Amino acid sequence: MAKTTVPCNFSWLSKHRSLLFGAAIILVLILCALFFLSGSRSSAARSAKSVSASDGVTSQNCSIRVDDVDLEFDPPNSTFYDDPSLSYSLNKPIQNWDEKRREWLQNHPSFAAGARDRVLLLTGSQPSPCKNSNGDHLMLRSFKNKVDYCRIHGCDVFYSNTFLHPKMRSYWAKLPLVRAAMVAHPEAEWIWWVDSDAVFTDMEFKLPLRRYNDHNLVVHGWAHLIYRKRSWVGVNAGVFMIRNCQWAMDFIQVWANMGPQSPDFKKWGRIQKATFPDKMFPESDDQSALIYLMLKEKEKWTDKIYVEGEYYFQGYWLDVVGTLDNVTASYVEIEEGVRMLRRRHAEKEAESYAALRETYLSDAGYGRGSWRRPFITHFTGCQPCNGEHNPAYKGEFCWVGMERALNFADNQVLRRYGFVHPHLQESSSVSALPFDVPA
Repeated sequence: MAKTTVPCNFSWLSKHRSLLFGAAIILVLILCALFFLSGSRSSAARSAKSVSASDGVTSQNCSIRVDDVDLEFDPPNSTFYDDPSLSYSLNKPIQNWDEKRREWLQNHPSFAAGARDRVLLLTGSQPSPCKNSNGDHLMLRSFKNKVDYCRIHGCDVFYSNTFLHPKMRSYWAKLPLVRAAMVAHPEAEWIWWVDSDAVFTDMEFKLPLRRYNDHNLVVHGWAHLIYRKRSWVGVNAGVFMIRNCQWAMDFIQVWANMGPQSPDFKKWGRIQKATFPDKMFPESDDQSALIYLMLKEKEKWTDKIYVEGEYYFQGYWLDVVGTLDNVTASYVEIEEGVRMLRRRHAEKEAESYAALRETYLSDAGYGRGSWRRPFITHFTGCQPCNGEHNPAYKGEFCWVGMERALNFADNQVLRRYGFVHPHLQESSSVSALPFDVPA
């Protein structure tokens, strides 16, 4: 059979040009339609491109990503959250938590990257209004201080004003919250409890996490007070970090069993009173319970507990507040000689400037007697919310000291916005900073 051919010459093309052009347009439209139909199907399962709010859609239709973490992605794979027996409560222990958490991170690879350094800060106060007339104001400013620190350094923060266990109140209330937070945040390696009356007074200082690689609990204290003098103030349990792991799950369970939710609560009070010669009250408390476990179950727990005493992981406010003016003067002196430290910069660049400043703080020391900014100043005994402060000092002294510490920290933040409190005792007044200050 003869092969049929289509004539292909310029005269034919010229004659049917308009027909070919129309066919090409139709073909392009068909291809575009197929492309967008397939795109809509795939985006329904998982958006390939982030959509900004400026595109005129609601935020629930936007793919939200923060620091390369995909907050929208949740695969259908079964995880520990699908187990009906899972409990966030202290009343029911969790087993194999390390495996459960590892599997969750494998299912959420964007969270797995950087998980080793991820920190969740917890703090809180009572659900009812403060009795002290200044209490709610001080609590708000103290929380704002923690939010500032977390924003600068990329920590998540959660504030609780509820009791997650009806019997675990006051200083015991943190343990049910820490336990629940471990389950709610498998992406966080560390849970960092900071009391409401503890204030960040060095907004540049970063937690030296590598220092604690081999430990699961970090608490400020003094080894000689714990092991030689058996003092109930050998550590301060108002600020601590605990690793999100099975060891921590087990430890919190044992620790909490000395609390008011235990039928042996009164017995534990008597045991603690007999163990610690300087403990003045008979009730079991979280701090004495922690030290008791470090003493009596040393082989089981103590190797994984880091007693930090080389910097102000939390510093006693009476040792700190009176030094703030001298510390400020020392930092000003450094900046007068270093142009780069005086340079204006975005808040997001703060960590690079902190690293630069560190080279000029090599002889500043740490802790008591240092002219370095104290990392955390803890107003232990002030009780700013209920006003029932330690009778050893006047409440007014507490409130003035707390305002000074808050303004000292706030100045480090306000500077990135072009302002400063000219006097630490005056919270309401601010001044605009001139260019190249303090030259």
